[in-house]
Amino acid sequence: NPDGYVVTNNHVVDGATEVKVTLADGRELPAKVLGRDSKSDLALLKIHAKGLPSIALGDSTELQVGEPVMAIGNPFGLEQTVTTGIVSATGRVLGAGPYDDFVQTDASVNPGNSGGPLINARGQVIGINSIIFSRTGGSVGIGFAIPVNLAKSVFTQLAEKGRVERGWLGVTIQEITP
Repeated sequence: NPDGYVVTNNHVVDGATEVKVTLADGRELPAKVLGRDSKSDLALLKIHAKGLPSIALGDSTELQVGEPVMAIGNPFGLEQTVTTGIVSATGRVLGAGPYDDFVQTDASVNPGNSGGPLINARGQVIGINSIIFSRTGGSVGIGFAIPVNLAKSVFTQLAEKGRVERGWLGVTIQEITP
């Protein structure tokens, strides 16, 4: 947002001892990790800057298969790369964690796109690029983004508390014998 809050994937900053954010104008600013959530693979950073350009958040529940999208990122170190495609599927379960509900796209997503936005034709963020399926490590047209509606609640909690609090039911399931 304009006050210096930056969203990325948890796996991008996991294990980092120092985090820097490079702005479009070339400035490189140190960032503080305000919070991370490994279950949703999201992290919230803060840089000391004001009046930054920002992008509106959309509503990922309104996504339709076939809708055009753009993925923005830094694949292979190539800054501000934009690729286009369509929404290939919504609600995709990959076995990546307890919050599997990915937006699948055929927009080219490569290593380095993680944490970048997936944007709809109205210029709104509708997902956070996160995972690719590839046998070679490069794009084969199967990329996945975390839906922005899931991310909104995570960001809010990370900004307020530095962590995500979830409900927990202390029960287990087991087979019952006679």
